[in-house]
Amino acid sequence: MKSTLLPLPGVTHKMHFEHPAFYVNDKIFANIHEKDEQLAIYTTEREKWIALDPHTFFITPHYQNYKYMLVSLETVSPGDLKQLLITAYLARATKKLIREYEKMIKSG
Repeated sequence: MKSTLLPLPGVTHKMHFEHPAFYVNDKIFANIHEKDEQLAIYTTEREKWIALDPHTFFITPHYQNYKYMLVSLETVSPGDLKQLLITAYLARATKKLIREYEKMIKSG
């Protein structure tokens, strides 16, 4: 996860309460719950993901009123995880950081 996220423009990694978290624009977009092998991730499409695989993608009452869902790190595919991480990053990044990301992707 770190190798995917830390090279992205503006991403920082620090603790949020007792959990490692990734931030962009001073906003959390991913929070790792190591004990439970889960990732809390920012998304506006959680209903889509939960319908796709409710064993892997789900929420608890704590996340009911937030734009986050939990992802089981044991069962999520690497492709889905990368897609979710990049989408969460782009949803929280500034326009300037998104332009930097797009330049980074084009340059390979």
